[in-house]
Amino acid sequence: MKLAMLAPIAWRTPPNHYGPWERVTSLLTEALVKQGIDVTLFATGDSETSAKLDTVCARGYEEDSSIDPKVWECLHIANCFEKAGNFHLIHNNFDFLPLSYSGLVSTPVLTTIHGFSSKRILPVYKKYNTTSHYVSISNADRSPELTYEATVYHGIDLQNFTFCDSPDDYLLFFGRFHWDKGPGTAIEIARKAGRRLLMAGVIQDENYFESQVKPHIDGTNVKFLGSVGPRDRDNLLRKASALLHPINFEEPFGLSIVEAMACGTPTIAYRKGSMPELITDGVDGFLVANVDQGVEAVEKIQAIDRNACRHTAETRFSVETMAANYIRVYEQVLGNEK
Repeated sequence: MKLAMLAPIAWRTPPNHYGPWERVTSLLTEALVKQGIDVTLFATGDSETSAKLDTVCARGYEEDSSIDPKVWECLHIANCFEKAGNFHLIHNNFDFLPLSYSGLVSTPVLTTIHGFSSKRILPVYKKYNTTSHYVSISNADRSPELTYEATVYHGIDLQNFTFCDSPDDYLLFFGRFHWDKGPGTAIEIARKAGRRLLMAGVIQDENYFESQVKPHIDGTNVKFLGSVGPRDRDNLLRKASALLHPINFEEPFGLSIVEAMACGTPTIAYRKGSMPELITDGVDGFLVANVDQGVEAVEKIQAIDRNACRHTAETRFSVETMAANYIRVYEQVLGNEK
C-alpha cells in the first residue's frame, strides 16, 4: 500500500511543544512505517519522519509569522492532491478544507475528524459524506448527520512516558490556557483542596490568561511553567498526584489524559465530551461535575491504583493499537472502493 499522510502545517510534525494533530499524525506515520507501509508524509519542511517527506512549506505558520496560513495551506494541500495518482489512499488529518479537493481525484480520501471547531463547518463534511470516508476520534464527537467508517482512539508511544508509583503532592494542569480547558477552575479546585498546582501549556487566550490565571500565580501555591517539551512533559506528568481537567466544552479527545495514565497518574475531569470513554470512574481517575466534587476527588485520589492507570494506557491507547485499527480501516476503505 502506498499511503499519502496529509498533516496540518500550523506546527512541525512532530511538534516541538504544542500541536496535538501534528503529534498524532507523526505517531501514526512512524508506526505505519514500522509495519512496512510505504508512507509519504506531507508536512512542513522542518518535520522529522522515517517516512518519505514531501513539503512546500518550510515551517509551521504558528512558529513563523511571515508565513500566511491561507496561502500556504492552499499550496500544501494542492501539492498532495496533485500527486494523488501516486497513492492508493490519502489519509487527511488536515480538517475539512482538503475535502474540497477530493472530488477532483480518483484516489480515495479518508479523513480523521479531530473535532468540530464549529457547526458552521458541517456543510463541507455533509457535501462529501457519500464520496469520502470519515473516522471519528471518539464516539462522543460523532455528528448524527455524517456516516463513519470507525472510531479510532488516539495512541501514544508508551516508551516516552515513565511510570511512577510514588508521586509528589502537587496537582497538575496541562493544556491550552483557554476557557475551554478550565485552567481557572483548576486553580479553584487546587485552592479549595489546599494543594499546590503546577500549570503548563500554551497561552491561547491572552485576555483569559491575564484575568483568570495570572492573578493567582504566586510561584508557590500556583506555578506557571509555560509550554514544555517532551522531557519536561514526562517529568511533570509522572510526578503529579493527579491531572486536573475541568473542561468547559465537549472535548473530542484528551491526549494529556492518556499521557498521564501512561505515567500512572489519574485524571480528575469534568464529565463532558469523550471523558467517559477515556476514564473509568474510580478505576483510573474520577469524573466530576463541579468544583466541590473535584475537591472531593482530590481528597480520595490515593484510592486510585496507579498501576491501573498504566494498564489502561497500555491496553487501550498505545500507538500500536491505533496503527492496527487504522490499517483495518484502510483495508476496509480500499475494499469498498474496488
